[in-house]
Amino acid sequence: MSVTELDSLDTLVSLAKARGMIYQSSEIYGGLGAVYDYGPLGVELKRNIRDFWWKEMTQRHDNIVGLDSAIFMHPKVWEASGHLDGFNDPMIDDKQSNKRYRADMLIENEIAKLRSKDKAEKADELQELLDTAGSRNGVCEDLYEIIMENEIRAPESGAFEWTEVRQFNLMFKTQFGATSSGDDGDDAVYLRPETAQGIFVNFKNVMDTARQKVPFGIAQVGKAFRNEVVARQFVFRMREFEQMEMQYFVEPGTDGESYENWLSERLDWHKALGIREHKLRTHPHPEDKLAHYAEAAADIQYEYPIGWQEVEGVHNRTDFDLSQHKEFSGKKLEYYDQQQQKRYVPYVIETSIGLDRTVMMVLCDAYREEEVDGDTRTVLKLNPELAPTKVGIFPLIKKDKLQDLAHKITDELREDYNVLYDESGSIGKRYRRQDEAGTPFCVTVDFDGVESEGEDTVTIRYRDDMTQDRVPVSRLKEVIDDKMSSWQPE
Repeated sequence: MSVTELDSLDTLVSLAKARGMIYQSSEIYGGLGAVYDYGPLGVELKRNIRDFWWKEMTQRHDNIVGLDSAIFMHPKVWEASGHLDGFNDPMIDDKQSNKRYRADMLIENEIAKLRSKDKAEKADELQELLDTAGSRNGVCEDLYEIIMENEIRAPESGAFEWTEVRQFNLMFKTQFGATSSGDDGDDAVYLRPETAQGIFVNFKNVMDTARQKVPFGIAQVGKAFRNEVVARQFVFRMREFEQMEMQYFVEPGTDGESYENWLSERLDWHKALGIREHKLRTHPHPEDKLAHYAEAAADIQYEYPIGWQEVEGVHNRTDFDLSQHKEFSGKKLEYYDQQQQKRYVPYVIETSIGLDRTVMMVLCDAYREEEVDGDTRTVLKLNPELAPTKVGIFPLIKKDKLQDLAHKITDELREDYNVLYDESGSIGKRYRRQDEAGTPFCVTVDFDGVESEGEDTVTIRYRDDMTQDRVPVSRLKEVIDDKMSSWQPE
């Protein structure tokens, strides 16, 4: 049997829409760029992944607690965190098409083109210039100089008519309250560009009320918003997205060991999710590329159809965030260690993963096209724990005796799993529909099982290898549970 994996993002986009997983937002009005809605199957998959992460972070750790902070926060939060002044992208406009591009990405794309044309020496020279941008003049001036000297043209129009490069802040601004005095008024607030700051400003509240001692962590899942000018690649980069973050507070001096431990734990979690090991890697950030607040950082990357890309970041943020909020708020954000009788501002080890990127990773990794008896079968070989629908239940034909038992099984299994009853179309077409949806188990009620002497039996068919077993109805849940717990990715 020949097997083909996903090699095009367009294929995934089509499947996601056709199977009710992910839709373009406001599609009937032409859509809204880089904003997506999750359909009936997509919302279940997303919830299952979120729950898988939450269970790992909170239920399996005695010293990690949850939080759900508000999207709106005091504007001083973003001043203290550095987002007001430093959360910018260098942008350049094509005068002919009025399209806006990230200047550094234009240069990166040019480097990729040169490498594809076996012009490695020229590509290396350009890469060196990009790596040192900002060391000669300002970042914007250096990027503009690189684009002009190398005659980098606009991707869509092909024109070489650029504006100068300028910084563009990625935060969405709005007004707070019933009246507003304009964009620059005191009532201006922001949609949060990350969930981490909600954790930092609640550090003392959680420490006091949850009676936690360092080391301890705070986990949060929530929406974040970034006014990405270059938003693309399906749900990989969006303007409204969901993050799953955990900030782990440690004693200074223990941060290095904690960082390495968390990087290892988080990589193991991706494997437990069902992602194949050869599709995952860690990518440490070079020292000269670290964020200003970071002592160390690494990405956990997945090999998407668009190449190796970050799905999660693990960072040693030192004491930057708590120290900044301590200074700007005037509040004591220190920890008193009674055993050592000393006060200190904890260091923070951050794990930050994009939920939407994880959904996309899971779908990409599970997708297969298989040749079966001359036909092509499209199947999502999802970890059964993540599958939107766990069990499909089918009467072989529309006969009362079969339908009655199928409905009875549906009602019984519904207490433990998300199940689907389906009696329309041939049994083969019903199997194929559930294969595309990633449903790991299909139960068929036929006359051989209903009319047999003794206990009723059914046929259970397994998605991954299409084998079937006949089992008593009374053992159906036991068989499903056993197969779910023993599942391994192919």
